[in-house]
Amino acid sequence: MTADLHIHTTASDGHLSPQEILKQAIEAGLSYIAITDHDTVDGLLELNYTKVTTIGIIPGIEFSTDLPTNEVHILGYQIDINNFELRNHLEVLVTHRRNRIKEMVEKLNHLGYNIDYLRVLEIAQQATSIGRPHLAKALIEKGYFSNVSDVFTRLLDKNGPAYVPHYKLTPLQVINLIKRAGGIPVLAHPGLIGDDNIVRDLIATGILGLEVYHPTHTEFQVEKYLNIATDHQLLVTGGSDFHAVPTRFPEKLGVFTISASLVKKLQK
Repeated sequence: MTADLHIHTTASDGHLSPQEILKQAIEAGLSYIAITDHDTVDGLLELNYTKVTTIGIIPGIEFSTDLPTNEVHILGYQIDINNFELRNHLEVLVTHRRNRIKEMVEKLNHLGYNIDYLRVLEIAQQATSIGRPHLAKALIEKGYFSNVSDVFTRLLDKNGPAYVPHYKLTPLQVINLIKRAGGIPVLAHPGLIGDDNIVRDLIATGILGLEVYHPTHTEFQVEKYLNIATDHQLLVTGGSDFHAVPTRFPEKLGVFTISASLVKKLQK
């Protein structure tokens, strides 16, 4: 029995709808999946996940947090997606995301890239949580670039000429929000943070698990974070960080998985 606890849908920046994710996960023979869209639970609402009986679905979410020099993402598992406080915070985050894209479109226009905000919304389709990948697609559509990676490198990466920071909660705020929504805060892909002192600080702040298994982690990192999780009695999770992007590993669900036994520990 296998699982994948880090999956994005078209509710944020994934390329497959929640229904398409469910279909592909079942075809791949997965026993459990977690939908972890950025700053939204609309994919779970669209899927009506509590009624699904063909596969176990863990309700989740992924937050970006506010640290000045490092990118820190925190996953929330087993959350109550109808929690009033959680939904209020998500509405604020979604509004700020849209305003951010408007500002970035204005910057791009000033830089000579003729992009229309309404077209970005059309490209995002049903996405609640609009982000830079949607803007990158608009630039590619106009013929300015050939791939998303180039767009980010030239324009949209942090400190890039068209970059605008978006409103974020602090790690402590996110951890407490997830806990108050009945969930379990897990530090996403700690190897990408680039500073294990921050990882240890976040554990002290109240993180309850580490995403040990991630496509970007080396064997050395997996062993290191397993040891840290053991030393601090943390839950161990993992997932493919699946977006269904053709050039990004993995390109299909079921290629990168974890043991379902880890899910059962999470559920307990």
